Amino acid sequence: MQKGDHVTARFLDWIWHIKGSMALASGQSADEAMARLGPLFRQAGTSHERIGDTLTFSKKDQAAQDRMSIFDGGILRIEREPAGPVLRYCLTSRALLFCFLAPLLFLSFAGLTIVAGKLAKPAAQETVKKDDKKDKVLPQHWIDKALGAPAPEKPKKDDKNKEDGKTPKPTAAYVFAGLFAALYVVGRILEGRLVKSLFRKSLLS
Repeated sequence: MQKGDHVTARFLDWIWHIKGSMALASGQSADEAMARLGPLFRQAGTSHERIGDTLTFSKKDQAAQDRMSIFDGGILRIEREPAGPVLRYCLTSRALLFCFLAPLLFLSFAGLTIVAGKLAKPAAQETVKKDDKKDKVLPQHWIDKALGAPAPEKPKKDDKNKEDGKTPKPTAAYVFAGLFAALYVVGRILEGRLVKSLFRKSLLS
């Protein structure tokens, strides 16, 4: 990977990566901390490996009741700092990535819908003109006039509804884009806080 690509990847990592750190309790060793965190990774669909002070895990078909089910993998590492040992973690979530990309997808649908509507409008207007010509009232025959028959009425049309029915609207795409954008923002903030709280409780239990 070239340097530019590496920088770009690091710049985009925040989209689906949740990173954080916390100091271990006073006197708590790395082995004790890893032992307390262990039960979190002994869940159905979760595999993990510990090498020294580093724990790597991955999840596949994780159960909904798994408190870390939103994450697909990650690395936890205990580093020794001057002030004491610190737990640092980096977790990945495809769900967050999907919620980030979904609004972009729906916005592109909205753009295509608008373009399609602009292209279809001239054709719709031409159709309306042709229909208007067809619907012109013909002159009443003199015999009908003599018999006192009423003049034929021009058919009524709701041009606005007719145009709305033929012009696609991007409203639904905007609604879904906003929904997924909200899900991403809430999930990004909430899941970061929840997992940090989960690690803290495990280390102190």
